[in-house]
Amino acid sequence: MDLRLPAVRGLRRSAVAAVAAVLLVLAGVGTWTAVASDDAPAVRRTDTVMDMGDGVRIDTSYFTSGTAGHRPAVLLAHGFGGSKQDVAGQAEDLARDGYAVLTWSARGFGRSTGKIGLNDPRGEVADVSRLIDWLAKQPGIELDKPGDPRVGMAGASYGGAISLLAAGHDHRVDAIAPAITYWNLADALFPNGVFKKLWAGVFMNSGGGCAKFTAELCGMYNRVAESGRPDAQARALLEARSPSAIGKDIKVPTLLVQGQTDSLFPLGQADAAARAIRANGAPVDVDWIAGGHDGGDLETSRVQARVTAWFDRYLKDGKGVDTGPAFRVTRTGGIDSTDGAALLRGASGDAYPGLENGLRTVPLGGGAQRFTNPAGANPPAISALPGLGGAGGLSQLSSLGIGVSLDFPGQYAHFDSRPVRHDLWITGSPTVTVHVTSTGDDAVLFGKVYDVGPGGGRQVLPSQLVAPFRVTGAKAGKGVTLTLPAVDHEVQKGHRLRLVLASTDLGYASPAAPATYSVSLKGGLHVPTAPGVTTAAAPLPGWVWWLPAAGAVVALALLLTGQRRTTAPAPDPALADVPLQITDLSKRYARSADRYAVRDLSFRVEKGQVLGLLGPNGAGKTTTLRMLMGLIKPDGGEIRVFGHAIRPGAPVLSRVGAFVEGAGFLPHLSGRDNLELYWQATGRPPGDAHLDEALEIAGLGDALARAVRTYSQGMRQRLAIAQAMLGLPDLLILDEPTNGLDPPQIREMREVMIRYAAAGRTVIVSSHLLAEVEQSCTHLVVMDRGRLVQAGPVHEIVGSGDTLLVGLAADIPDPLVEKVAALSGVSSAVRTEGGLLVRLGAFAEPAEPPVAAAASTDPVVPVTGPARDVVSAPGSVEPVASAVGAPGRTASLGTGEAITVAAVEPIAGAGLGREPLPSLANAADARGATALPEGSADPARSGSAAAARLLVELVRLEVPVASLGPHRRLEDAFLTLIGGSA
Repeated sequence: MDLRLPAVRGLRRSAVAAVAAVLLVLAGVGTWTAVASDDAPAVRRTDTVMDMGDGVRIDTSYFTSGTAGHRPAVLLAHGFGGSKQDVAGQAEDLARDGYAVLTWSARGFGRSTGKIGLNDPRGEVADVSRLIDWLAKQPGIELDKPGDPRVGMAGASYGGAISLLAAGHDHRVDAIAPAITYWNLADALFPNGVFKKLWAGVFMNSGGGCAKFTAELCGMYNRVAESGRPDAQARALLEARSPSAIGKDIKVPTLLVQGQTDSLFPLGQADAAARAIRANGAPVDVDWIAGGHDGGDLETSRVQARVTAWFDRYLKDGKGVDTGPAFRVTRTGGIDSTDGAALLRGASGDAYPGLENGLRTVPLGGGAQRFTNPAGANPPAISALPGLGGAGGLSQLSSLGIGVSLDFPGQYAHFDSRPVRHDLWITGSPTVTVHVTSTGDDAVLFGKVYDVGPGGGRQVLPSQLVAPFRVTGAKAGKGVTLTLPAVDHEVQKGHRLRLVLASTDLGYASPAAPATYSVSLKGGLHVPTAPGVTTAAAPLPGWVWWLPAAGAVVALALLLTGQRRTTAPAPDPALADVPLQITDLSKRYARSADRYAVRDLSFRVEKGQVLGLLGPNGAGKTTTLRMLMGLIKPDGGEIRVFGHAIRPGAPVLSRVGAFVEGAGFLPHLSGRDNLELYWQATGRPPGDAHLDEALEIAGLGDALARAVRTYSQGMRQRLAIAQAMLGLPDLLILDEPTNGLDPPQIREMREVMIRYAAAGRTVIVSSHLLAEVEQSCTHLVVMDRGRLVQAGPVHEIVGSGDTLLVGLAADIPDPLVEKVAALSGVSSAVRTEGGLLVRLGAFAEPAEPPVAAAASTDPVVPVTGPARDVVSAPGSVEPVASAVGAPGRTASLGTGEAITVAAVEPIAGAGLGREPLPSLANAADARGATALPEGSADPARSGSAAAARLLVELVRLEVPVASLGPHRRLEDAFLTLIGGSA
């Protein structure tokens, strides 16, 4: 369904009759296109420009599909500011359903010429009759009689109005489905004599400016916009272009689809159309959708399916086709806590209730009140924001309990009800009678009804709608009955209704002269409840039906095969204080004997640790966590939590809290209510929940009293963490807890984990944010392809002696990187910013004992070179390759060890590929000696010796080394550990 900004017009049968005999002339050769999809039949599209006379050329597209045969036709109209291309998708779908579909760009839009006439009977409406003439001459079109094709019309907004107008002006139209459109354009733009200035301005702008409209429309707009008050001539001009002008002639089946979030064409427009067309004896169904011109969900798929069914029934004579209920309204039941999407449900009735069905009187309190209309009507109150529907539908926020309206003190009167004692569903237009006096001749008021929460702290304006009123003769005082905006809104028990009468509104023109108004009540607020409209029960998921049967089958199979639940191994007293011990854990992929998701995994987690579980996608992290929580069974090995073996339903799992892949919350309940309900479901005593302690750690503060539907993503994540912390479990498992959080929220989540572990509890967190893991975790387990790569404290892995960062003075080619990686004693070598990350492996013992430092006859000197002096810093090696290459030099490593560099013959670049690569372990024999002090089993010293050996080989390979030392970034360590495969 197309929804551009709408413009609307009316037609007259006499105008169409005057031009009905005019023949359409093809302005050029049409183009033919085939549109096909994989499964659906091909759709043939023919583009043609038709001459309508007076120099007006209309751009059309004709869609057909399937085999030869007679079929009904459908005319699809686009919205204001759009073109035929906007409805091409719906046209193709209808063509596949067996219709011949004609779309066109209205005058002044797309490639069509002519001035915009707002559906002038002599212009746009006459064009439709000519299009029907053309359809009647096409082969394969079903005819009711010669020149009279079986044809329906549909469109939204501007296109919806032309559907109504064509049905009234041309008796050949057989069924219509207008959507989010108007019945009386004058009432839509000049409601109760007040100029809807913002929407009128949007119209003119969307049409391309005043010059794109007919002269009479342009002059009318300029006159009303300048005065701020519509005159009788302006009303007459728009009424003549409105369906209401020929309402008595619309006698075809009509499906009216109207938007609830629509300050341009509110529900009252469809109500007037339904009453008039039904009075003519035609079938009428009404459907109130969630969206509208102010935004929200247009329910495109559902609406288009209902339009197709409507045409199937009345164009194809499908008497068994279900066209839906006589009345349907979409209701918003909050939001999905997992993705933020609005949850929509339908309510329906066997008859259209109108806007005044099931009236209840709600008493209002408050005496006479005085307020002002400020000079220039500034600042204005804010209700809807016309033209911003595409920005996300601000008006739909009201159905989610969020208000965005604004009234300025001293510029309105308000009257409140008592808290309602039962839930109250308003469906229709509330009314109220008031007495108004003004210091001027007229008073302009804007009426609205708020839903005010307990304590008055939150008020919501349903659908952001307001009704304007011009009260003439108010200087002497006048009693008036005000019809307020039609809505479908639930007022919950304990809430109040608040009637507000304001002197200004952003969307409308108020008198510029200052005035003072006085308003008093003359009765209560009459609220329609439409008791015949019932909300459909949420459909039961499929598993409700098949699960019991499946359970019976499984139980029978267990009995027949004699399977018994295995007895869990006895607890291990030696591990009673160890939060987690995983031993030789393995899990094969389904239906595979040799492909493992996790294989031979072993590690241990102690109290007070925050353990980061790292690995690329597919490393086996989630599978490990699922086995840890007893959700899946391992194929080998075991998991023990506080000495108890993990099995599904193991009692020790009560000491484990988990947050995996998000948590579902009831959006209408507060955060605290959600947590209390969750804990009740566990069946454990309320006192064991430690709710206040968990909430203090999560840091949600006053937000706990608010409905979850108002929470940000970060607040939802923290509430989920608090849920996992209920009962203060000794072992807390968090899977990607920072997903969807912004940097400040990530920092807060880090502090939550650290605070939790500070009390002696243990946290296991799986995350891809390496920098965050480095700051929040004390220990790491790195996995790759299901296996353990390394485990230990963060500082050891980040700065481990077996991984070195080789700084390069210049870039080196890939073959040389491969040479480094192939050196004996090197596990891997990968590029990183500014150098290489080299992971060292186990070195073979050299064939000859190393030369002791004390036995060296050469003095130990700093490494120097012709370009600059380089002195090694403690714990690092920073020689320049050209300097180290001097034969017989002995360089200090800054660790108490020395390396003697023997003569190193230059290796020509061309000979790199042919030069054999010696083992680092034998470098001392081949090129010199590495001096190791006694006790070289010290890992730090062994690492330095290994670095020295590596340096010799890098020099031999003519690698331009600028620096050498242990790396200090988790990202670098991680990439090195997994060989750069992440």
